[in-house]
Amino acid sequence: MMNAFEVNFDGLVGPTHNYAGLSHGNIASMRHGGAVSNPRAAALQGLAKMKLLADLGLPQAILPPHERPFIPALRELGFTGSDAEILATTAQRAPALLAACSSASAMWVANAATVAPSADSVDGRVHFTPANLTSKLHRSIEPPQTARTLRAIFRDRRRFVVHDPLPAGPAMGDEGAANHTRFAPEHGDRGLHFFVHGGAALGPEGKSAGPRKFAARQSLEASAAVARRHLLADEQVIFAGQSPPAIDAGVFHNDVISVGNGNVLLYHERAFEDTEGVVASVRRQFIQLHPGREFMALRVPARRVPLRTAVQSYLFNSQLVSVAPGKMALIAPSECAEEPRVRDWLRELVEDGASPVRQLHFTDLRHSMRNGGGPACLRLRVVLTKAELAAIAPGVLFDETLHRRLTAWVKRHYRDKLGAHDLADPHLLEESRRALDELTGMLGLGSIYPFQAG
Repeated sequence: MMNAFEVNFDGLVGPTHNYAGLSHGNIASMRHGGAVSNPRAAALQGLAKMKLLADLGLPQAILPPHERPFIPALRELGFTGSDAEILATTAQRAPALLAACSSASAMWVANAATVAPSADSVDGRVHFTPANLTSKLHRSIEPPQTARTLRAIFRDRRRFVVHDPLPAGPAMGDEGAANHTRFAPEHGDRGLHFFVHGGAALGPEGKSAGPRKFAARQSLEASAAVARRHLLADEQVIFAGQSPPAIDAGVFHNDVISVGNGNVLLYHERAFEDTEGVVASVRRQFIQLHPGREFMALRVPARRVPLRTAVQSYLFNSQLVSVAPGKMALIAPSECAEEPRVRDWLRELVEDGASPVRQLHFTDLRHSMRNGGGPACLRLRVVLTKAELAAIAPGVLFDETLHRRLTAWVKRHYRDKLGAHDLADPHLLEESRRALDELTGMLGLGSIYPFQAG
């Protein structure tokens, strides 16, 4: 076993955080489409969640926002003129495109990439595959910037590999770590990689019955390709299908219906196709990798927490983290405290002496939650050894000083009100670019945005 740490890289909420209702299948996003947002409050809530994790003694880091509105994408789509002219023309002729190119959805970095630690890869390096996010236009423009950002942070090629995204298209639809969980007794141990998908997209298997209301986003083929890229052995990988009724209930990613950490899987009984068979397979494969070690599956029954309630409260989009040997904490959205059935079940879980979950913390992320992203959506988990941690760009590591600086930065640059009509305001574009230019200097990342190249 290597001495290793799980670092939570949280996405910093961007200056154009707004509610455009762009994510079909994400019920919260659809419900709040058109509402006026508060980017400043959203970013401060995200920073408060990061501080909570850091105060628990967990390594914490940040991933910066993407440039929005993203003028290069609009130019690729045929709009011409100055940046201000493009904003005005797009707002008049194609407001849906302007909304897509102004989305701050990159803050949900659970979709940024899938990660394999050096303990698991044959070449002994940490592997990242940025998600191609082909299912939604507003997210499909993210991968190039995600790759640039990851390469700026994980810059030592002897230790880190940042792959290109998988080829775009439905057959290789990849939504990142939101559909991936790594199990290991300790972070530095050899891990079992649990990939959850919405079905096969190629061959006769792809014709099987799937969701009827909302489309699946992660393909089996994409999950298998990521596992191959990351040089994982067959015994380290297990694939499982999402439950089609769960997808139709709003479970657009697996992290809306299950969460895992260490040797623990917390899941809803209707999470997967043949849920109990899937859980039995994960347990069996985990024990084969680690003989004599226990695997704990914590099932949430539908009679206690109905599927709809689980989705509305985002119970499973909580972060399950190790705070001491054999002890874990659950970082849940405040909505879970307000839903009696969820609150009661969580309290029983923490009070159960046999449960590894000993702490329960509720965090207010309402501004993110209204757009369909809870605590787990906002973080990308990266297991690093001490030497690997020392090799990353140090400016992204979160501490009290950075928290104070980022809080002041947000208050200085972010608006407290943003509606759809504001997206065409050239001053918003200028404000956002000024903010990001200052941020990259603060984090020591150099010029990672297209507007900085000129």
